[in-house]
Amino acid sequence: MKVLCLSLLLLLLSLKVKSQSQSGADLFWKELQKHCGKAYRGTVSESPESGTFKDKVLVMHVRSCSDSVIRIPFVVGDDRSRTWVLTRVDNRIQLKHDHRHEDGSEDKITQYGGLATNEGSASLQIFPADAETASLLPNAASNVWWMSFQDKIFTYNLRRLNSERIITVSFDLSQQSSIPAAPWGSQ
Repeated sequence: MKVLCLSLLLLLLSLKVKSQSQSGADLFWKELQKHCGKAYRGTVSESPESGTFKDKVLVMHVRSCSDSVIRIPFVVGDDRSRTWVLTRVDNRIQLKHDHRHEDGSEDKITQYGGLATNEGSASLQIFPADAETASLLPNAASNVWWMSFQDKIFTYNLRRLNSERIITVSFDLSQQSSIPAAPWGSQ
């Protein structure tokens, strides 16, 4: 009887410890929230030769953070049309790309992205293209985006499988940049 009680007690303690541990998605979210309100300059680490970002000042601004949504405008030169929107969905994270015109109206190509297939890790989240993306942009059906933290570097990445298309933008989190103007469509 004592052995059974001891076994049950150990089982209950292990369940309590497991329930208190945080998932990779939780830890990634908390790390990103540490940067809320801050902006960082980026550099293109990898891109096709004729990339949109070539010779432009790149800034990510972790503009707003809640328990369920983090909005990160990605400013390319004077273009404030792009915002990465991360949303908590159960124990996973979803990435969507919100694209706007200067007047704030939605671009016809917007809200594409994907939901992480698992909880990921504290330093890496991977987002394969979802059905909405495949419908909106058939060529992007094989896109995979990922975001990562490594030391003091945050990266945003895109890879189109079975193609040469790969983009990596790296942001130095040890040096804050000035806060850019609000993204198009924001108050």
